[in-house]
Amino acid sequence: MLKDVNLPVRTERLALRRATVNDAEAVRAYKQHPDVSMWIPSDGTDPDDFRRRFCDPAKLAGTLVIEHESVVIGDVKIGIVDGWAQDEVSEHARGTEAELGWCLAPNAQGRGFAREAMREVLRLCFVDLELRRVTAECYADNEPSWRLMERLGMRRESHTVRDSLHRTLGWLDGMGYALLAGEWEARTQ
Repeated sequence: MLKDVNLPVRTERLALRRATVNDAEAVRAYKQHPDVSMWIPSDGTDPDDFRRRFCDPAKLAGTLVIEHESVVIGDVKIGIVDGWAQDEVSEHARGTEAELGWCLAPNAQGRGFAREAMREVLRLCFVDLELRRVTAECYADNEPSWRLMERLGMRRESHTVRDSLHRTLGWLDGMGYALLAGEWEARTQ
């Protein structure tokens, strides 16, 4: 579905474009940093395994990279999913939602880049892709991530208790956020 979006797109300071196999090393460089790998599914330390997963065509199809001054500083995953529906109306729920995920290089953090990039991703989701809802999840201990969701106007829908297994911290609480197209439109008017 992202193939239907006109990319790259630009914000005031950033460019968002489709990820390619050529981005694997740049992305791996920041994903293996301890401050980043702490919160993502894989620590990225095995270069062959990372490249194999990153270059999987299905994963690449839903991945954008964030560039600042032509340097890759982050990536965004946009997973288009079906909304939950009863069988009789399920065709109306197909491909109506997106699950979002993002990651930013440590040297790019704290400068408003994540917020700037994700505002544009929300616009892509609601305007270009005409989705009705976006969601994102994180560990409750990953405060910068859930604070970003709140700054983006996303609503906390869940705080789960010890449902997420972390590789070094054990079972942690999780947070789930969402935003509807109408809520986003009301904020951008």
